Amino acid sequence: MDIRYGFGKQVELDFDNALEQVVHALQAEGFGVLTDIDVAATLKKKLSAEMPPYRILGACNPPLAHRALQAEPPIGLLLPCNVVVRQDEKGAVHVEFMDPAIVLDLVNNPEISLLANEVRQRLERVLAALP
Repeated sequence: MDIRYGFGKQVELDFDNALEQVVHALQAEGFGVLTDIDVAATLKKKLSAEMPPYRILGACNPPLAHRALQAEPPIGLLLPCNVVVRQDEKGAVHVEFMDPAIVLDLVNNPEISLLANEVRQRLERVLAALP
């Protein structure tokens, strides 16, 4: 994956298993899924547009979010961490994470930068747990 604002990889799982394993790996790192947006279903319903499975998970680690909100109250604009599980047109499944170190660098607060690095390390462990 070659984008500045995120990181991820293609996984050797089908879409449903990838989604399930991502949720379990997030839980192992202290994250819960606050939101689950089924983009493909929404676009089909609203626009009659067809696309492969595509889900956006809003992941949150409550203790880390609390620390961030204490250090920078408006930071809720940049929370939660988005995680994408998607299938491409060829059937390959990808798991991609918003890079908190890049996104939260917008805040320009040293305490938030340290926190963002901790979040990134946790998300990297989630990614590493996936086949």
